[in-house]
Amino acid sequence: MTPQEEFAEALRVRREAAGLSLAELARRVHYSKSYLSRVENGLRPPGRLLAERCDAALRADGALLALLPPGPERDAGPDGTTDGPGRRATGSRAVAARPHPGGYGAAYDQHIRRGDTRHLLGEMYEAGRHYQAAYEAAGGDALARAHAVVRSARRWSDPGQVDRDLLFRIDACLAGLAGRTDPPAVELRLQLTAHRAKKLAMAIGYDTAMTGAEPRTGARLARLTLAELRETVRRDPGLIGDEAHCEILTETRWALYDFAPARELLALSSELRDLAVRSRSAYFQGEALVALAIDQLRTGRVPAAEATVSVHREYAARHRSRLAHWQQRTLDALLSLWRGEFAAAARWILGEAGEVAAAMEAGLSMPADALGQTVLGQEFWLRHEQGRLAELFASPRMAGVQQRGYFPVWRAGLALALCETGRYEQAVDQVRAFAADTDGFTRLPPSGWSVPTAAILALVCAELAERTETPADLTAYVPPLRALLDAHGDDLVLAGWPTVLLGPAARFSALLALVAGEPETALGHLGRAVRLARRYPAQMARLRLDEARARLRTGSPAARATAHDLARTALGTAQELGMAGLARDCRDLLTSPAAR
Repeated sequence: MTPQEEFAEALRVRREAAGLSLAELARRVHYSKSYLSRVENGLRPPGRLLAERCDAALRADGALLALLPPGPERDAGPDGTTDGPGRRATGSRAVAARPHPGGYGAAYDQHIRRGDTRHLLGEMYEAGRHYQAAYEAAGGDALARAHAVVRSARRWSDPGQVDRDLLFRIDACLAGLAGRTDPPAVELRLQLTAHRAKKLAMAIGYDTAMTGAEPRTGARLARLTLAELRETVRRDPGLIGDEAHCEILTETRWALYDFAPARELLALSSELRDLAVRSRSAYFQGEALVALAIDQLRTGRVPAAEATVSVHREYAARHRSRLAHWQQRTLDALLSLWRGEFAAAARWILGEAGEVAAAMEAGLSMPADALGQTVLGQEFWLRHEQGRLAELFASPRMAGVQQRGYFPVWRAGLALALCETGRYEQAVDQVRAFAADTDGFTRLPPSGWSVPTAAILALVCAELAERTETPADLTAYVPPLRALLDAHGDDLVLAGWPTVLLGPAARFSALLALVAGEPETALGHLGRAVRLARRYPAQMARLRLDEARARLRTGSPAARATAHDLARTALGTAQELGMAGLARDCRDLLTSPAAR
């Protein structure tokens, strides 16, 4: 592909990603449609004026200018004529073309640039194809091969799975750089090691782990890599570039996700946000904003997360990336669910989300499961909050829950769906099987995906205790689940990366305390939960019902009136927000003999 053809392809891809017709883009850049069509089809070279205007209209931040083919300084005007040397766009900021830093040959650099463009647009498979071509074009150049593998490692992969082919290439590149102390080699080695740490940690259990390396191996490697990064920067602050520094922080943070406290990761994502701005990397600015929002949510800083999501909204609009659009709408739906704005959440979850996911998967833009799990997870929680899980259970989409049993949170979700549709014996069977595979839930990691898994299991245990005679063996699973959740008492429980915010961890600790017959302990946990959820009516409605149940179980005569008031308040909110299941539970409590 010639430079002219490469520019033409990038222009077309970015125009389509922005949702603009050729005529609309021509109108915005003040060129004729026919002239722009010839440029987009590679039949005519673009001039700098056109490249500048297209770059600005498509908000490419200089990426199109970087692909401007070399040629004479004369620029074609809107009518196709030239107007003298060095013609510039009036009233617009000229952006200098940014040559690729690798410089490993024209074919190599072209594949890296094309891969970067495809990746920014969310076309992961096509990006991977170009990065692999660059890897092959590098020949025996260890630095060039390593650089291509770093780029390839950025691509999304199926959640919970280890990319063994990529790990093989990472290990080969690390072997090729072994013993080298020149700055490019040191920088690339740290980047590769950070990616290796994350890829190893992607496994969500022993069944999906890399042979000879359990998931926590990745977390240990991440800590070693971070320590080496800090020491390297301390000795020579200029040795690691800002973009490489961002890469190492991004990957090690994800590698630590299941094994480090959320507050530790918040410090990393805050550092990453500042570095990403300084690096001027569009890729890392997006990564940093999503990471920061996730860590702010997990640590209970919802207003701060809402502000970060607003900044990401501006980022997504500026870059017109399908992937950024997807992430933005997912974050918006997550916050709508948390606030109890179910109609707003449903418009995305039950409408455009499925269409976008299907289109991206059909076009091999993304790994099939990466988007599917997010859509299904948000629909599952929407139906749970509305008390309508029976509708999901009766639909073909429920097969998606059952087929993802390798992912622990879905095993817990299936047990909850069984409970909420009255299939209590089947729910008990699911919990028993899950416990048998995890040594009674003692082998779950201390953070990350295990926290929402334990939270949903707490809901299952509470539902079984409320509706049935809880089997004695199930009570043996309560202590390890309590211990896991109690360690996150000041956090909110986030499922997915991100998918849904389930509530304060302290609420689920309270539910397990009630199952264990400790209502006073439950009330203490609920007090902590209220401090995190006081601004959000849907969350407070659930907490008020939980508190009503706990107060009734204290056996205090004075508690009965308080419990009645709490349940009545929760019922009013549930009816107002359309939380049918919660409203039913409130009415059940109000008419129970204990409340009367």
